[in-house]
Amino acid sequence: MRARSGVSAPGLAAVRGARLPTGMLPGPPGGLHRSRGEEGTALLEFTYLTVLLMVPLLYVLLSAFQVQRAAFGVTEAARQAGRAYVQASDPASGRERARFASDLALADQGITGAAAPGVEDPSGLAPGSSVRTTVRYEVRLPVLGVLFPGNLSPTIPVSATHVEVVDTFQEGG
Repeated sequence: MRARSGVSAPGLAAVRGARLPTGMLPGPPGGLHRSRGEEGTALLEFTYLTVLLMVPLLYVLLSAFQVQRAAFGVTEAARQAGRAYVQASDPASGRERARFASDLALADQGITGAAAPGVEDPSGLAPGSSVRTTVRYEVRLPVLGVLFPGNLSPTIPVSATHVEVVDTFQEGG
């Protein structure tokens, strides 16, 4: 018996006495084929492994994006709060302006519910003095916040500090 390529192949009789690998059956003359029970399992295994590996990877990416968004937001909020504070005429209105500027910068990143920015101004807006503003926010992790309601919800703290100098030629408050 000759195979299509012109090379002779052993018939079924030659294969009958030999041990076959697991899952292999004697097939047409000159070859072996897989048993029907093995068909399609590679696709099934690939699908399960993809789900098992991709779901945690997707969760880690979503969490990292949430934290990065919050980091951008608090950094810009601290900067804008400091700039707004030093342009005020007195510390009371400066704190109000800093709060508004901070809330606006955080809203640009979709962050709500952050505490008022901390303002350290030991000299009371004296010309040439430094003012330090700090913004803190706790990022709630996606999905886990639903599973652990209230204070049990896992969070990642994010904070930023900015130092702004009061203009030397500004009138003192």
